[in-house]
Amino acid sequence: MLTTAIDRPKIAPPSEDKRWRIVEGAMRRHGYQPYALIETLHTVQETFGYIDEDAMRFVAQSLKVPLSQVYGVVTFYHFFTLKPQGEHICVVCLGTACYIKGAPQILEAIERTCGIKTGETTKDGKLSLLAARCLGACGLAPVAVFDKQVVGKLTPKEALEQIRRWENDDGR
Repeated sequence: MLTTAIDRPKIAPPSEDKRWRIVEGAMRRHGYQPYALIETLHTVQETFGYIDEDAMRFVAQSLKVPLSQVYGVVTFYHFFTLKPQGEHICVVCLGTACYIKGAPQILEAIERTCGIKTGETTKDGKLSLLAARCLGACGLAPVAVFDKQVVGKLTPKEALEQIRRWENDDGR
């Protein structure tokens, strides 16, 4: 027998933040069924920018799935992040074509210049530097994504120029 939202006791969100209503709406649309886990996590990620432990517990309790399953999904998929991201996000592709054509040098230049490692955010919260296994744009290698804009045939110098534009707030 399927359980409906009416049958379930109301689970209180982790805070009074009104954005939790968006997450609850996503779960409600799917009848609070466990199959809605990834959709719900996407909603949390889009709404808050990251998925913390409180959010994972809330989703697990609301959808009646083990917390370990929620954590497994969040840490398996690269779309999800466990901590807040910077104002700007740079994702460098490390797929085979990009790697061979210079992606490691791009990452190294950004890390050295910005004082962060891949997966970190600058202290001022301006930049998060991430790496991806493959972005699917091998013909444009090496590739990076700057705030959702794909840039191909990238050099370390061009990557640093984009980041400098962000630092000056005219690169949006």
